Amino acid sequence: MLLVKNNNVNSKYSEDWLPVKQIINGQIQTEDGYYVTGVKVMPKNIFMMEKSQQQSTIYNLRNFYNMLDYEFWILIADRPVDINVYLANLQLLYNKTPNGATRKLIMQDINKANSFMSSEYNVVDTEYFILFKEKKQELLQKKLHGLISGLAGCGLNSVQVSNDDLRMLLDNFLNGGNTTTFGTVMA
Repeated sequence: MLLVKNNNVNSKYSEDWLPVKQIINGQIQTEDGYYVTGVKVMPKNIFMMEKSQQQSTIYNLRNFYNMLDYEFWILIADRPVDINVYLANLQLLYNKTPNGATRKLIMQDINKANSFMSSEYNVVDTEYFILFKEKKQELLQKKLHGLISGLAGCGLNSVQVSNDDLRMLLDNFLNGGNTTTFGTVMA
């Protein structure tokens, strides 16, 4: 997908050897004139469907993938989730609830959420992406529309990737999931 920018492979920063010019409007603009973009697909558990719906969804996805006449990448990435807001809301609910049995249930949820926050667990949200590259903006928009429409026909919701999605993917795959801040301008 991306080629080496220069011979400085000993650099500790991935931005020194990737041809990324900028990330803008949900697209990675590369130095060789390509734009890398795609869609984020909202997950759907087909195992909770009836058998006929499962088979129909799989059949529709197979047809959808076979109709794509260009190179694309399917990526799955875990994004860390901050559940502090959820914990704070549970605590507020606990404080407002007078019923002892309900308070006990809320406290069990608080304790379970706190256990997820421990270092023993990783709280992540799994996200699914289909990316592609294109040089011409009009073809890029046509492909994006085709992906979103085709996935909708399979019963899946999708949206164009955001700048944050693309940064997260680069961080996830190139820097072991560590968020980078080098190369940014602070105002």
